[in-house]
Amino acid sequence: MSGDAPLPRSPTALRRRSVARLAAVQALYQIDLSGAPPAAVIAEFQKHRLGREQDGENYGQADTALFADIVNGVIARQADLDGALSGALTADWPLERLETVLRAVLRAGAYELLARTDVPARVVISEYLDLAHAFFAGKEPGLVNGVLDRIAHMLRPGDLEAGGGGAAPR
Repeated sequence: MSGDAPLPRSPTALRRRSVARLAAVQALYQIDLSGAPPAAVIAEFQKHRLGREQDGENYGQADTALFADIVNGVIARQADLDGALSGALTADWPLERLETVLRAVLRAGAYELLARTDVPARVVISEYLDLAHAFFAGKEPGLVNGVLDRIAHMLRPGDLEAGGGGAAPR
C-alpha cells in the first residue's frame, strides 16, 4: 500500500495536529481509491508513515489520536458528511465530480466541524484551507474555504460570530 497517498505540492514543517490532518486526508484518499479497510490504512500510517521521512520530507510527529479520529469519523459518518457537503456545493459541481484529494479535504474538514466541537470552526477552516493550498494551485482552496464556511454557519453559527472561536491553538 505504500506510495499510494498523495503528497502536497510544497510540504512544510507542520505542527502535530496539522500533521494529523494531512495524514488523515492522505489516508482517506488511499481508502477512497483502493477500497482498503480503514483499520488497515490507519495501522499502516501509524507504523510506517507518521513521524517518518517520506520522499525526502520529514512531516514531524502527528497527533495519532486526532489522525485516527478523523479517518474513522469520516468513514463512519460519510453519508451525513456527503449530504452536508452536497448541500453546500453548487448543482453544477456535485461532490462526485470533485477530484479525490479535494473530496478527502472537504470530508475531513466537514467531519471536524460536525464532531470536533473542541476545535473552533475558524481553526478548522484555516487548517483545511492550508491543506488545500498545499495540494492545489488553482481555485480549489477557494472552494474549500467557501464550502467549509457554509457548513460551519449551518452547524456552529455562534462559533463564527465576532469574537467567537478566536485564534485558538491548532
